[in-house]
Amino acid sequence: MGQGPFGYFWGCLPKVTRRKGGTLSSRYLDKGYVHKTNFGKMCRSPILIASKHRSPKNLSPQARHLTPPPFFQSIQAVNVTDPKAQAVWIVIRPLLFALSLVLSFPVCAAISESHGYAQFGVLKYPASFTHFDWVNPEAPKGGTLRMMAFGTFDTLNPYTFKGSSPVSTGNFLQYGVNELNEPLMVGTGQYDPSGDEPTSSYGLIAQSVEFSEDRSWVVFNLRPQARFHDGKPITAYDVAFSYRTLLKDGHPQYRTALQEVQRVDILNRHRIRFVLKRAGNPLLILRLGELPVLPQHYWKDRDFKATTFEPPLGSGPYRITKVMPGRQLVFERVKDYWGKDLPVNRGKYNFNRVEVEFYRDSDVAFEAFKAGEFDIYIEHQAKNWSTGYNFSAVANGQVIKAQIPHKIPTQTQGLFMNSRRSSFADVRVREALGLMFNFEWTNRTLFNDAYTRTMSYYPNSEFSATGLPTGAEWLMLSAYRDQLPASLFTQPFSVSKTDGGGIPRETMRKALKLLAEAGWKWSDQRLVNADNQPLRFEILLVNPSLERIFQPFIEDLRRIGIDAGLRTVDRAQYKQRLDQFDFDMVSMTMPQTLSPGLEQWQYFHSSQAYIKGSKNYSGIANPVVDGLLNQLLGAQTRDSQVAAARALDRVLLSQHYMIPNWYLNNHRLAYRNRFAMVTTPPYTLGLRAWWLKSLEKTQ
Repeated sequence: MGQGPFGYFWGCLPKVTRRKGGTLSSRYLDKGYVHKTNFGKMCRSPILIASKHRSPKNLSPQARHLTPPPFFQSIQAVNVTDPKAQAVWIVIRPLLFALSLVLSFPVCAAISESHGYAQFGVLKYPASFTHFDWVNPEAPKGGTLRMMAFGTFDTLNPYTFKGSSPVSTGNFLQYGVNELNEPLMVGTGQYDPSGDEPTSSYGLIAQSVEFSEDRSWVVFNLRPQARFHDGKPITAYDVAFSYRTLLKDGHPQYRTALQEVQRVDILNRHRIRFVLKRAGNPLLILRLGELPVLPQHYWKDRDFKATTFEPPLGSGPYRITKVMPGRQLVFERVKDYWGKDLPVNRGKYNFNRVEVEFYRDSDVAFEAFKAGEFDIYIEHQAKNWSTGYNFSAVANGQVIKAQIPHKIPTQTQGLFMNSRRSSFADVRVREALGLMFNFEWTNRTLFNDAYTRTMSYYPNSEFSATGLPTGAEWLMLSAYRDQLPASLFTQPFSVSKTDGGGIPRETMRKALKLLAEAGWKWSDQRLVNADNQPLRFEILLVNPSLERIFQPFIEDLRRIGIDAGLRTVDRAQYKQRLDQFDFDMVSMTMPQTLSPGLEQWQYFHSSQAYIKGSKNYSGIANPVVDGLLNQLLGAQTRDSQVAAARALDRVLLSQHYMIPNWYLNNHRLAYRNRFAMVTTPPYTLGLRAWWLKSLEKTQ
């Protein structure tokens, strides 16, 4: 009986394996940290148990890096030599062994480690990759890029409820240079979206990611060389600080994104573990990889919630060197940037200096572009795209006008009705108002037939609900059949159409019938309710150029007795009114992603309907929507994710929370003919990988 209970226990434990880069390896085993053991049929999944022979302090620095999470504790063997003790041991040994089995089962799961993370399927790029396919790894560095942004800014902190930062202005995120902090991983999220993969991310600050087979926890291993711009290393303490700060003082969207974390464990200076409240959700790891890493030493004596024009300390390829509040930002490339040679960064961030001028008026901005004040203009006005580029620089080739197809899910654009207001609480009112929007006339007369009518919350993507529900989507919807209109299962969603002329009388009669059913009656050339109050509302706008587009809609509404109007405000007031839900109807766009996730919760979940600053602009509080959101966020395969998104889309459309507008499935931009790029990838514009032709040496 020379060995004690744990000596016997080791002989019954399963073989320890780890997946690395998609293949199985015995990494801990090779370091002598764990034993080869086997439960046989008692436990099919591997379990990681520390070796009794070696403790972390006796390992080499490389092996210490492999130290498993603290719940795998090193245990010493016990020798039992006394005869009486041996007799007692014979009795209690089976009981201890059974107890050890019970305690071990919760962690019976394979542990994967990889340089990246794919929500579904496998990564496109292996651990040995040196750069992305759509960049030039030898792109020359240097020169100045001059950009423009619409609107203004009153803070450089993009993470709080208060103020508007540059990234909240139009186009800014597409430039690839901004005030955001580097995240743990890139490929998803705002910071550096993938160009050629829809649901994968690769390590930036994180060198690798480890996770259990059931996705109940994730460990990020940080790169030891990662540094903030002041030279201080980025550690797990900064990651934990970022989590706590954003959860406590950040914008409500971060509280939503981080709500599924049960606890955060700092394992050492370069290892941090997030334990999740529920297992089985592959999306949560992807979202945690998007966590921006803030410097604890910088923020500990500052008010994180206050607005500021002091450029916060970052760690990325650029730092802000000049600020003209609300008017201009200048970024300069960090020459000793710690991550310049990482595979995820090679071929990117090639300009030494990036200057961004802010314009409040798009017409003024376009004239400035024509005059050579900046280098790239992303066009959003169809009429201007059709008629505004007949100037000499385009004719002689100094400016290139390009329309580039893409596969990016187009943002949801529409007129969102605030169902918190009594006027819009009835779905029949919302449906009637949608009938009165004459897209065909608008597209022909104002847009030169440049756009396609939006028929989904996920236009230009496979998540759009089309035709009738079938397969997995039908099964998901059938569970809520008694809470859904019967027509949802028998009639495809459709919007009213015209021949490009006026609203047909039949459409008007249908709209008035719906309004009458909702309690709005015609009286003295207007619609009133039982209390003789008129149906009156305003559409909130921030872009004055939209007035000419929506004014015909206003006039059509007045024809059926609705007292509607437009209200255009500046960007600061617009944000404030959105945050407080102080609007009737609002012209709004919602960014969509290649993998719908927690942002959908922010857009549509009932828990967000009354949280100030949330993005549930319509005040949606629908139990069916909540249930489908849970299925979407918990999807285990791409097919189930698509089915859940289509089911959600179909239900949202059936409730007419917004009047769908239009979308475009290509980039429209004009730029000075002094830039070069490898290609425009399908999922991003890729400006961060451009360079100056004049710097192409003789190479």
